[in-house]
Amino acid sequence: MSETLISARGVRKNFGQTEALRGIDLDIRRGEVLAVMGPSGSGKSTLLHCLGGVIVPDAGSVALGETVVSDLDEQRRARLRLTEFGFVFQFGQLLPDLTALDNVSIPLLLAGMKRRDALGEARDWLGRLGLTGLGRKLPSELSGGEAQRVALARALAPRPKILFADEPTGSLDSFAAENVMTMLLGLVRESGTTVVLITHDPRTAAYADREIVVRDGQLSGAARVGAL
Repeated sequence: MSETLISARGVRKNFGQTEALRGIDLDIRRGEVLAVMGPSGSGKSTLLHCLGGVIVPDAGSVALGETVVSDLDEQRRARLRLTEFGFVFQFGQLLPDLTALDNVSIPLLLAGMKRRDALGEARDWLGRLGLTGLGRKLPSELSGGEAQRVALARALAPRPKILFADEPTGSLDSFAAENVMTMLLGLVRESGTTVVLITHDPRTAAYADREIVVRDGQLSGAARVGAL
């Protein structure tokens, strides 16, 4: 069995009087693709944000290897999000006034890479995701599937240890969704990147190695264990 890469112990998070997470214990193995399912409001996106260091749990801990992410201050968590974690969201969240190439190069520039090298790396990732020739286009000039693949390129370009994907195909038609997931899984299998995939869609979850279900802020058990 692969080693544990990231773990949560007793993670709790409240928003006002609402208990979003109620004591989550979870181990995620290096290189696995984990699908997190559950109804709207179940706490699955809150769990992703705690695992990714976007928010700090009110109780419990999140650890990446020997680093206790939940104990870090915002500056160190931001650095971790830039260098170790990648994020993809339902609507991509590309910067609308920047080209596809510039969108992909942003995390590389923020990490200190020289602009020429960052643009070269970004161009390479666009090519790997079937977007050669679209680097000069603005997000508004791309189809939904193309824009989401640009968002994937941006998340994968820094070569993160973990990719957190929150409903990455939720805004796409079935053909574009299948295309995005096929490319995503091919690239992460090649690189050994761990993926935490939030989804409502059983067809999307079927791409994962393992599924868990979050209900009312707690894990309700594994729905499926296996490998592609």
